[in-house]
Amino acid sequence: MAKHSVNLMRTALSIIYIWFGILKVFGMSPAGDLVEKTVFWFNPEFFIPTLGICEVLIGLGLLIRKLIPATVLLLLLHMIATLTPFFILQSSCFEIFPYEPTLAGQYIIKNLVLVAGALVIAGKYNENYYEEINLKKEQKFYTDNHQILN
Repeated sequence: MAKHSVNLMRTALSIIYIWFGILKVFGMSPAGDLVEKTVFWFNPEFFIPTLGICEVLIGLGLLIRKLIPATVLLLLLHMIATLTPFFILQSSCFEIFPYEPTLAGQYIIKNLVLVAGALVIAGKYNENYYEEINLKKEQKFYTDNHQILN
């Protein structure tokens, strides 16, 4: 599990972002109305497909290891933006605030899992992680070779 779980999380998040993004691009997203009501100051015929393209790019970025740190940052910014309906459209998100969410509210709350997954991925794919792994390999190599020579 330790070997594959983070990559599985990365793939799952990628699929979700690409899939949901494509739905927005083609005007088929069940979240389209919520997005339209939340960012009412933008033209939805332009904004929703653009948002969908951004989501597809986040999904693709998660698949390219070198892009993961920047992609996770964009994903987290996107997730912050997805919380805005809680403040702008509270009646759309809750039957009774704060403990009885509507389906739209549940849709937003589940983003906590996406954020947690992104943080797990970021923890594995950051530059410090690679530096620590390479340092440990070098130390092990030195220790192993030093023991052989003695």
